[in-house]
Amino acid sequence: MALLNSLFAGVSGLRNNQSTMDVIGNNIANVNTIGFKSSRVTFSDTFNQFVKSGTSATETSGGTNSFQIGLGMKINSIDRNWAQGTFERTGTTTDLALQGQGLFILKSNGQQFYSRAGAFIFDEDGKLVNPQNGAIVQGKVANGLGEIAAGTTLQDVVIDKNLRLPAVKTEETKWGGNLQSSSTTIRTDTVELVGNLKRESPAAAAAYPGAAYNSSDPTTYTASKIYNKDGVAYQLRSYYTETAATAPAVGAWTYNYEIYALDASGNPTGSALGNGTQPLTFDATTGESTTNQLNIEVAAEKIDFKLNFSSLSNLAADNNVVDRIDKGEKAEDVPGAVTIYDSLGNAHTLSLKFKHLDSNRWSWEASIPGTSGSLGTNAYGEIYFDSNGQIQSIWQAGNQVTSSPPVPSVQFVPSSGAETQVIDLNFGTGTSGVTQTNLTSQVAALSQDGSASAALSNLNIDQYGNIIGIFSNGTSRTLAQIMVATFANLNGLVSVGDNMYNVAANSGDPRIDAPGESSVTTIQSGALEQSNVDLSEEFTRMIVSQRGFQANARVITTADQLLQEITQLVR
Repeated sequence: MALLNSLFAGVSGLRNNQSTMDVIGNNIANVNTIGFKSSRVTFSDTFNQFVKSGTSATETSGGTNSFQIGLGMKINSIDRNWAQGTFERTGTTTDLALQGQGLFILKSNGQQFYSRAGAFIFDEDGKLVNPQNGAIVQGKVANGLGEIAAGTTLQDVVIDKNLRLPAVKTEETKWGGNLQSSSTTIRTDTVELVGNLKRESPAAAAAYPGAAYNSSDPTTYTASKIYNKDGVAYQLRSYYTETAATAPAVGAWTYNYEIYALDASGNPTGSALGNGTQPLTFDATTGESTTNQLNIEVAAEKIDFKLNFSSLSNLAADNNVVDRIDKGEKAEDVPGAVTIYDSLGNAHTLSLKFKHLDSNRWSWEASIPGTSGSLGTNAYGEIYFDSNGQIQSIWQAGNQVTSSPPVPSVQFVPSSGAETQVIDLNFGTGTSGVTQTNLTSQVAALSQDGSASAALSNLNIDQYGNIIGIFSNGTSRTLAQIMVATFANLNGLVSVGDNMYNVAANSGDPRIDAPGESSVTTIQSGALEQSNVDLSEEFTRMIVSQRGFQANARVITTADQLLQEITQLVR
């Protein structure tokens, strides 16, 4: 029996080392199989035959050990190595690789399977499938607003390649930027009179720039345009009169002014809103002006500016005086524009124009090209800033906007036949919107919520499994989300071919999660996970298995020779 035991032990070694070679051969065969996980074999011994049982120690003798002879070996386990495989970039959006312990969920003929291989395509019906067997990738499909429902209820991932988005009319525009606090104000602050008034001793009263002042004769006065605190234009008329004097006394000049309102065409209208005179004084030697600055104010019209005479002279040269408004400065508009959309998806340009009216006070005005349609009559107003440069209040058409935060709205009537829409002009709050600081003026639209109608033009898949549609108008929307499954015991899964696994008794139930923190698994689009087979390790195991097989074969050969010797004893 002893020799038979060694024969059977050798046979068990041959059989099980052959199984090791089968596993190694399978690993090497799948060295280029995407998502493949290599396997390994571990062994254990089988039953042992007692030759002698051990004894316990006594008072007079020590104990003895048991004698056992092993009866061979057996396969202890065949386990998969679920270590992460390396990624190979493919550039194909639907090639997906998993980073982590999760598995893709696939459904084929009503049965659910799991896989690490992510070489997927969209079929003719828009389903995301395994092209080898048509198994459909499982996940959740978004609703019409691009929202993914909560929960773990699985659906076939289906994308309609002919999907189109309807036009969305613009209802809100958001603005940001800065209005420079030191900008020239549109209102007139200073009128400087520059030039010479001839020093002479007239025989009679003289006038400049022409004959005696005549309100209907523009040649008898100098007309300049000035602005009040609201940026409304007025006409300032200036003229000079000289009193006759007896020689050798020099004639005395007097400055005269009148202020008129302007009609829509820019022509003076009505009677003078304000008028006055200022006697001029000059240094007798140098001819330089010694006249003090004059403050002009018409409170009812919000007109408030200074007349400066310091640049006048009284020399023998000819008369030549001009009005220099704000020393030649001109308030510049601060523009901003944004493309908005009507209910038919037509694009229009909505423009805003800001003007510096006074300290911490700016006007705003919205406009749109006449070919696009028209805005309501209240598409203008003012913005007041506090001492920190943040919006304090907003006014529209003379009324304070009382919403919180204050957001004025304008009505837009498109000429394209689209429906009338109301557009909010959100200038922001705090430092996140339009501010007034020492920085250069620059205002721009941050966003608008409208869009033209569009067709699906491209797809992206992010690390959380969201399939995001990119549309021809540049907008994007979540269309679906790929879900993943994790198991308490991955080695409990059983392979069913085609890179797929199925649950078994010891795998545990799948836990369905979205890729990300909860599943500790993320998705890499445009890449495939390669086999984690290590060829150097497999060849080493192959050598060890070969030597084990060879040694067990030698045991059988030797046992056979011993049996032959025994049979020859009877000769």
